[in-house]
Amino acid sequence: MKKVLFCGAVAAGLATFISGAQAHFQLIFTPETMLEKGGEITLKMPFTHPAESGHVMEMGTPEEFYVIRKGKKKNLMDSLNIIDWTSRENTGKAYEASVKLRGLGDNIFVLKPAPFYEASEDIFIQQITKSYVNVGDLPTDWAEPQGLKTEIRPLTKPYNVIEGGTFSGVVLSDGKPVPFAEIEIEYLNYPADPENNRFESEGKISSPAHAILADASGTFTFGIPEEGFWGFAALGVGPDKEHEGKELSQDAVIWVQARDID
Repeated sequence: MKKVLFCGAVAAGLATFISGAQAHFQLIFTPETMLEKGGEITLKMPFTHPAESGHVMEMGTPEEFYVIRKGKKKNLMDSLNIIDWTSRENTGKAYEASVKLRGLGDNIFVLKPAPFYEASEDIFIQQITKSYVNVGDLPTDWAEPQGLKTEIRPLTKPYNVIEGGTFSGVVLSDGKPVPFAEIEIEYLNYPADPENNRFESEGKISSPAHAILADASGTFTFGIPEEGFWGFAALGVGPDKEHEGKELSQDAVIWVQARDID
């Protein structure tokens, strides 16, 4: 049985609710983002509609995939493998990677996918996505911007958000805050089944789609009502606006994991 939730959203300043629909979201998923020790983890990367287990888009070859640890960048393109990911609606081409984590601290995974052509809107979408995995409960890089074309700089540890608490971030484009950026928010409502490359058949909650505006400094805060994974996508904030002669929405995406403290 699904729970019905109302999610509150406030921001430091003048952010407000705006209408939203179920959105495209690039995932970088691994089941646990706080590990006691290092070792091999597997990351699943479908481009889909996670709140509703909706359509899985066919991904092209990513432009970049890497991890940043203690300020050092490691190219992971050679670790990518093509998979098929299945939702309630269809099966589509996605990617996975097995990565060995060594030592303590934060590991920041960055995926820059190939622009995806959305025929219904006649635009390209490119979601530059970050996901965080911590080893040994030693925070290192999580609060730092990573110099991406566009990104959400977290002001809350993205791997240790508290259910019933809030997540805050700053939307950046070329390192500068984006005033009043539009941010879509989705819950990974149909749990991922990474062993079988699919979403589970039952959703956890009934919750409307959410979209908020950052304030004049590009900062936003969102109340997290449920444990699990939440995605934030700042839409069209990147500096690149055109691809192959068509409009490009270059989005900044971050995934966070909320935890039940009971």
